[in-house]
Amino acid sequence: MKNSFKQKVAQAPQFGLWLALADHYSAEISAGAGFDFLLLDGEHSPIDLRTILGQLQAIAAYDVAPVVRPPTDDPVLIKQLLDIGANNLLIPMVETAEQARTIVASTRYPPLGFRGVGSGIARAARWGNDPEYMQTANDNICLILQIESVAGLANLEAIAATDGVDGIFFGAVDLSASMGLLGQPNHPDVIEAIDTAMGKVQACGKFAGFLSADDAISRHFLANGANFAAVGVDALLLSNAARALAHGFKQPDTVIETRGY
Repeated sequence: MKNSFKQKVAQAPQFGLWLALADHYSAEISAGAGFDFLLLDGEHSPIDLRTILGQLQAIAAYDVAPVVRPPTDDPVLIKQLLDIGANNLLIPMVETAEQARTIVASTRYPPLGFRGVGSGIARAARWGNDPEYMQTANDNICLILQIESVAGLANLEAIAATDGVDGIFFGAVDLSASMGLLGQPNHPDVIEAIDTAMGKVQACGKFAGFLSADDAISRHFLANGANFAAVGVDALLLSNAARALAHGFKQPDTVIETRGY
């Protein structure tokens, strides 16, 4: 089966929701909301391999693409994620072309890479019921690498040009910290750096993405050609709505400020 997300993101911007609640039930609620993709965040939430499996199963019935971000670029974990059916991966903290090449190789079966072969017991191959899986798996991986440091920006063009890399995602929160602007992801210097970087990614023929819970920032990056837009976070939606509801009854004359990401 062709990776429909990989095809769609090359044709039109895809809009998604970041999932940090690490829960099957909330993932399924989000799956029916109308987003193009859901990002299962294994870096900054208590998600583990079995939780990710449960979330993949919970949203499988919906017309929404799961994208999984593991906590590291560990080839063993990447292999496990691929085997449970996570064929859209977002790998954090990529800083060199050499690292990018190793990540690509970890997602490919030999001779193009070193992914271990266990399709007979893998959900991705329907436990051996997909006889074409091993022949099609390499082409159906959508690999997105996350640039979120000054070092990553310095090596961006070489990273983006790496064969097997489909897209580049920019993490403004960590990037702002790396730039000496801790806690200021919307600082003009950070926005300018990402704008410039997205142009370089697109010049390499790859797609560019971002996460922002600030609508104005999101629309800015979309106007500059972003293809992959995470425009909210489930935990923040719940937190903001819960605080607004409580304040609305307990302090009805007080305006509260919602928190972005």
